[in-house]
Amino acid sequence: MSLELNINEAIKTAMKAKDEVGLRTLRAIKAAILIEKTSGADKEMTEADELKMLQKMAKQRRDSLDIFKTQNRPDLAQKEEEELAIISTFLPKQMSADELRETLKELITQTGASTAADMGKVMGAANKALAGKADGKAISAMVKELLS
Repeated sequence: MSLELNINEAIKTAMKAKDEVGLRTLRAIKAAILIEKTSGADKEMTEADELKMLQKMAKQRRDSLDIFKTQNRPDLAQKEEEELAIISTFLPKQMSADELRETLKELITQTGASTAADMGKVMGAANKALAGKADGKAISAMVKELLS
């Protein structure tokens, strides 16, 4: 089932349950889908496009959450946390640190990287292999750690 159909069903459920937070977040996702579909690109939205859009929305929420916490705004931080939790339900399960470490070790071996100068090779392969399964910052930090 496509993301748009899943979102529409979730919106109906949230309306029936009178879930304001869920409804607000789901409507934001639906709006992003509609914007993407009407952007002028004459192509169907693929599952990869949907995943990328959801990851972007989640990243925006995490960045806002960090800012609100540093500025001591718990009211706004709570809103971002709630929305992030709902968006995360539509994203694939994230890899644990141990799983990420093992996968990156394999990629480092495959690419033949041995120094920090080879980080670009590893990051290119890692971003393709781990798309949606791990955060880019976490991948980058772990690659730096493994290559140093």
